[in-house]
Amino acid sequence: MRKILLRSAVAAALLLPSIGHAADVDFPTWLRQFRAEALERGIRAETLDRSLVGVQPIPRVIELDRRQPETTLTFDQYIERVINDRRVETGRQMLVTHKDLLEQVSAKYRVQPRFIVALWGIETDFGRITGDFPIISALATLAHDGRRSSFFRGELLNALRMVDRGLADPQRMRGSWAGAMGQSQFMPSSFLAYAVDYDGDGRPDLWGSQSDVFASIANYLTKSGWKGDETWGRQVRVPPTLDRTQFDLKVEKPVSEWAALGVRRPDGGDLPARDLSASIIQPGGANGPSYLVYTNYKTIMRWNRSLYFATAVGQLADRISGS
Repeated sequence: MRKILLRSAVAAALLLPSIGHAADVDFPTWLRQFRAEALERGIRAETLDRSLVGVQPIPRVIELDRRQPETTLTFDQYIERVINDRRVETGRQMLVTHKDLLEQVSAKYRVQPRFIVALWGIETDFGRITGDFPIISALATLAHDGRRSSFFRGELLNALRMVDRGLADPQRMRGSWAGAMGQSQFMPSSFLAYAVDYDGDGRPDLWGSQSDVFASIANYLTKSGWKGDETWGRQVRVPPTLDRTQFDLKVEKPVSEWAALGVRRPDGGDLPARDLSASIIQPGGANGPSYLVYTNYKTIMRWNRSLYFATAVGQLADRISGS
């Protein structure tokens, strides 16, 4: 599944000077302007020669950008699609298959294995579907398009920095239509910030090294504020009299306060005694399920700013671990 984007690189990208996009210049002109900007920003000419040769806009990328699943599906449809029985069973198998490695990574980064596997499973179906779009061309297409050109121009520059630093071969950089790469589907900015060379072979490999993939996922979460002794949240039952304007990630209360307001487990039982700071959300709207979510849920939202996605990660993590 692809991301509704996006991460800390957005702010930095918005600071870049404006260059033309599809609304006012054709793609070859835009690419020449971008190349000049990249040179000014320290990307070597030989890197640009290697990376930008043959780059052309990809119409399919624009088509996919206009109909992302989180914006075209209902919450129930989305959950049914991404958390099916096959994925749950595969996730359970992966917890067993990679038990030793996951425990090592978990001990170092303090991220529970079930969440590493859940993110891996939803992003690329456990490494099975990593995307086959040429990253440089895909990012150039979106940077030229104009709808989110500042963000994608910044990501294109970061992809070129990866090449410039010897972290990737531009001809082998393939991934999603939106420029996300490898089994963890990192954007170039996330690769530069969080990718880990866990196996010690000289560079992070998010395509082929399972240890690098797991460690990079865990490193991303840890650096984004993950709490290794907490879970993500849980489905709850809310009384009809509770003020719905409080159902927002920005509204935080201790679990005990939500309990005093009548919030209960779905079966009517009491909420957990641990008094974590929590918010109530309804990803599917007022007629959909309600969830009491904690700090780690908001950390998942830094990975992908979609309530659908973050809730799916939490639910899949619970199901593959039998929670």
